[in-house]
Amino acid sequence: MVSIIVAVAQNGTIGDKNSLLWHISEDMRFFKRTTSGHPVIMGRKTYDSLGRPLPNRTNVVISRTAEHIEGCTIARSLEEAIALFPDHEEIFIIGGAQIYALALEIADRIYITRVEHDYEGDTSFPSWDESKWQLLSRDSYPCGEKYPHPFAFEIYERK
Repeated sequence: MVSIIVAVAQNGTIGDKNSLLWHISEDMRFFKRTTSGHPVIMGRKTYDSLGRPLPNRTNVVISRTAEHIEGCTIARSLEEAIALFPDHEEIFIIGGAQIYALALEIADRIYITRVEHDYEGDTSFPSWDESKWQLLSRDSYPCGEKYPHPFAFEIYERK
């Protein structure tokens, strides 16, 4: 099963200059809890922004040029990355925008943190047809422990 996990600002922004624009502790914990023990697939720029492989996960980096990244498996395409795992395994696509755009065509599930605030950035989540997806759950918060704006965790499954 291919799942996308992403945090998106209300205006669609997901990052700026290869970094996050907000720090929501609850979202970081949700991401860790949801992806722990599962493979994560990312583009090279997303890997660069993390700076290291994520612990307790098989890390796959999609790159046309990288030959070796310590602690990671290199794949040349999203299809090659997905083919590394059995169909029953939940695989998480964790960014960036180009990889998300490719994954939207084949994903079975989307875990989206809706950050209910606008942010200026140079990277946006690709547009997607929500009518093709069923909302399974939504947990809303008026603010975070240290984050002043509302946000919500939503899980969608392809219809």
